[in-house]
Amino acid sequence: MCCEKQEIDLTGKTIVLTGATSGIGFASVKKLASSGAYVIGVGRSETRNQKALEGIQNAFPNAHVDYLFADLASQDQVKKLAEDIKVLLQGHEINAVDVLVNNAGIYLEKKQTTKEGIEQTFAVNHLAAFLLSHELMPLLQASNQGRIITVSSYSHRNTPLIINRLDNPWPYIGLLAYKRSKLCNILFSYEFNRRHDNKVTAIALDPGLVDTSIASKGSNGISDWVWRLRRKDGESPDVPAESIAYLAGVENLDTSHGYFYRNCDPETPSIKARSEDLAEKLWQCSCELTNIIW
Repeated sequence: MCCEKQEIDLTGKTIVLTGATSGIGFASVKKLASSGAYVIGVGRSETRNQKALEGIQNAFPNAHVDYLFADLASQDQVKKLAEDIKVLLQGHEINAVDVLVNNAGIYLEKKQTTKEGIEQTFAVNHLAAFLLSHELMPLLQASNQGRIITVSSYSHRNTPLIINRLDNPWPYIGLLAYKRSKLCNILFSYEFNRRHDNKVTAIALDPGLVDTSIASKGSNGISDWVWRLRRKDGESPDVPAESIAYLAGVENLDTSHGYFYRNCDPETPSIKARSEDLAEKLWQCSCELTNIIW
């Protein structure tokens, strides 16, 4: 199925999307807003947020878009973001979030930790999505068709995962840290659906090889050099943006084959990504690391 052939009308939907100032995120905000949705984009730079907002308003004068600031490496800022979203929606007399798109992601060649002492790739790519999903659950449950879309990757395959070493992996290898976080995205989606009724559905998305600067932002070494060569074969960010719009808006989403999508079709993730035991252990670990009961 080709997403580009799917005409999705998102009029009346409220969508929150993280990592919204560049790459897949910025392309998705444009696509979602031009399809009629009210989009709240999230970025970690006020300057880039403003630039992105101006770019969208210039391209789509009738677009309904706001941007909020949050550094998702900080759990305090993730919680504040959720409160800021609630306040913003109250101002617009909106009482639900229809779709949360956990798109923000980082790649770090060298190990960095958050103020909570957690390895930053895992913290941003998985824990922030986990925590924000929890904080926005009342708003998602208020929707007629709530969805959580988390951008994962094909790179999750053939990836080792030791739950009790996720927050402080040693030795640290940037590529493995990234791959582990993407595996966690899928495990989270499957476990979410096992724990919740279909009032809210969680989906993990493989965007494919995309021409973005993700591996260049956290590195100026070999990873940057390799990615600069590889990204030339990648598709435009507009392609996964079409997939996100489809998953956000299609009424009868096919989950009979699972909760991992590529383009507009369900795809089977790795055996490890479907492990109920591993998913449950990751869920409990994530609750402990974020100090929540869920």
